[in-house]
Amino acid sequence: MSGLRSHDEYLRVALKDPREAAAYLNAAVEENDPALILAALADVARAHGVSKTAKKASLTRMGLYKMLSKGGNPQFKTLLGVLNASGLQISFRPV
Repeated sequence: MSGLRSHDEYLRVALKDPREAAAYLNAAVEENDPALILAALADVARAHGVSKTAKKASLTRMGLYKMLSKGGNPQFKTLLGVLNASGLQISFRPV
């Protein structure tokens, strides 16, 4: 069955596209689960390269891993930095 990709491999490729990453993060936000949102953001950071994302967000690699861990609690400024490093931004819409 060569030629098939794992889900993780698919995500690494797909989430490099800011449109795909935005749709992925929006789906996580709709679940209203902070842990899920952090996990989705971690997937996006991995797709863009953790070291590269951390550097663009003015973080250390370990700092980014800690921020995106299960117990992570990122500051808003840090969250914006990671999103910006991934080619994304936050927008708001009425419910």
